[in-house]
Amino acid sequence: MRVAKSIVLSEAERVQLTKWSRGRSTPTRLVQRAKIVLLAVEGTENKDIASQLQCTRRTVSRWRNRFAQLRLSGIEKDAPRAGRKPSVRAKKEAEIVRKTTQETPPGATHWSTRTMAKAVGVSRATVQRVWRDNGLKPHRTKTFKVSNDPKFAEKLVDVVGLYLNPPEHALVLSCDEKSQIQALDRTQKSLPMFPGRLGTMTHDYKRHGTTTLFAALSVTDGTLITQCQQRHRHQEWIKFLETIDRETVPEFDLHLIVDNYATHKHPKVQRWLTRHPRFHVHFIPTSSSWLNVIERVFSELTSKRLKRGTFRSVEQLETAIEEWVELHNENPRGINWKKTADQILEKVTRAKAALDKCLSE
Repeated sequence: MRVAKSIVLSEAERVQLTKWSRGRSTPTRLVQRAKIVLLAVEGTENKDIASQLQCTRRTVSRWRNRFAQLRLSGIEKDAPRAGRKPSVRAKKEAEIVRKTTQETPPGATHWSTRTMAKAVGVSRATVQRVWRDNGLKPHRTKTFKVSNDPKFAEKLVDVVGLYLNPPEHALVLSCDEKSQIQALDRTQKSLPMFPGRLGTMTHDYKRHGTTTLFAALSVTDGTLITQCQQRHRHQEWIKFLETIDRETVPEFDLHLIVDNYATHKHPKVQRWLTRHPRFHVHFIPTSSSWLNVIERVFSELTSKRLKRGTFRSVEQLETAIEEWVELHNENPRGINWKKTADQILEKVTRAKAALDKCLSE
């Protein structure tokens, strides 16, 4: 009589298997394998596991044994399958990867499946499979820029320290302005969405002026203080500082995280700050807008309210922004910053090393 192999898990393995078994984005086959192992650990027989998970006893036995032999890696990857290896891919895969990563096609900046298939002499499907299995996506790029601020580390530690450990009896506010927000009206009426058809918008538009949104996000509770103004000079920045002064608890110090825009450093702004000692300004490093969390709010405002909006005047635009801010403040969420300054510095150091290597080649 065959006896199923007993399995004992380490704590790390139990955590990972539980995560896989509950993951909404985890592949279905991996969810099933994780559940098989977890039930096996509890002493459940193979036939009962098969009945509970609605699979065959052979399936349960296979993945139970593979886990006992290879642990997590044994169930994360599919078992080797019998049959002849694809000869075309075996011969061409290295060339496809090399050309994708080291060359560009004539008259273009990146490869497509068609141009690569023609250059190498394979089918588009073969190119797609090679790119998928090697994690290559030549049609996509990621934007980045390594800061050259000589005081990068000093400013980074200062700002991240405010996110991770806000001072007592004080408010930490992430501040910035979103300038040149256009009041755009479409040239024709949009058609509504219904089953089987997308909503429509004309590709062209009429401009009806612009506004600038000044905003301050409370890091602790996520509430917003905002003000729309026609321009974004130092005069308007001082008006916004006065708004912040009025709308916050007078007894609290205010720590403002801002970028290096010249308006924020204007001599008249400096004199205003001297007269209001509860304001403390912290500048992020240059080319590091990702460090100013107010940018997340601007991105959300653009995608949820402005991008598809239709505004026939600046007044309509500003009203829409104010309504969006009011809804945001009804259910705000504080910023849960997790990365330490040391972790960020380590990543930036790696990015600089990779950039220097590319420049030297």
